[in-house]
Amino acid sequence: MQNTPSPFLEIWNLSMIIGAIAMTLAGIAIYLLHKLKISTIKDYKAKYDYINKNEIKNYKKVFLCFAIAALMLINLYSMGKLHTVEVWFFVRLFMSIAGGTLVAYVASLVLDYYYPTVLNGKLKKWRYMPRTSADGNKMRLLSEDEEDVHLEEGMQAEENVFSIDYDVWMDEKSGEVKIDKYPGHLQALKCNSCGFYTMRIVKEEITRHPSKDAAGELIKNFQCSYCKSVRATAYNISTKEADDYRNVGIHTYKRNKNIDMVRVEIHSSTLGKKFFEFQGLEQAQKFLDEYDSEKGD
Repeated sequence: MQNTPSPFLEIWNLSMIIGAIAMTLAGIAIYLLHKLKISTIKDYKAKYDYINKNEIKNYKKVFLCFAIAALMLINLYSMGKLHTVEVWFFVRLFMSIAGGTLVAYVASLVLDYYYPTVLNGKLKKWRYMPRTSADGNKMRLLSEDEEDVHLEEGMQAEENVFSIDYDVWMDEKSGEVKIDKYPGHLQALKCNSCGFYTMRIVKEEITRHPSKDAAGELIKNFQCSYCKSVRATAYNISTKEADDYRNVGIHTYKRNKNIDMVRVEIHSSTLGKKFFEFQGLEQAQKFLDEYDSEKGD
């Protein structure tokens, strides 16, 4: 019986040790470089865009490196007892691959389903961080009604169909205006069934086009990519022009003045659970009158 490993196993074990150290250092380096890049970006909008585009992607690279490192470390199990290439070598190799895959898979699940909640908070922080004008004055974020005066007609149309969202910052002393452009659906919404931020829009349809005398209606259909729950929300499409917002006042309907949203939850034996949200009682009642339980719409 040999007391020392074969030359092949010596090289193999040494490679696993060096590889595990290298992968761990690579993961740490990717993480630190990501944080360094964020700290060097001075513009809040540019910082927002970088985090939104790269954070989860870079963190997946970090955990991939750690998963490979875990694979190599597991492959060193009973290193001192294995002296020749035999059945246990291949069993250990299989165990290490399974262990590394498990680490990568769990990390991917966390980043895909849990971390967006954390990321959403980070993005909100940088999106609404107070801006400073070229003159050094603090800028104010305009409300939805106020900002339309500063948006072109095409920009307003983009906001009306929720494809693009604009933030307008204004220096009230110098009159400087800064317009930041964001995707209409920045992050997935929180699913009411599973609690994850995985509710995404799968379909938008205009059920009533806006006219001169009446606003239009847009239905947004959402589906959770995790638990597959679905819901639909109705939105009004405004017909106002930019000048109409200058003298806009506060208006509430007497019947619905204390109601911000109406939420309908329907349980079906064939279609499962569905959620629908409406801006008022009339919209909800109209939906219920026309709802077809067999088709689910």
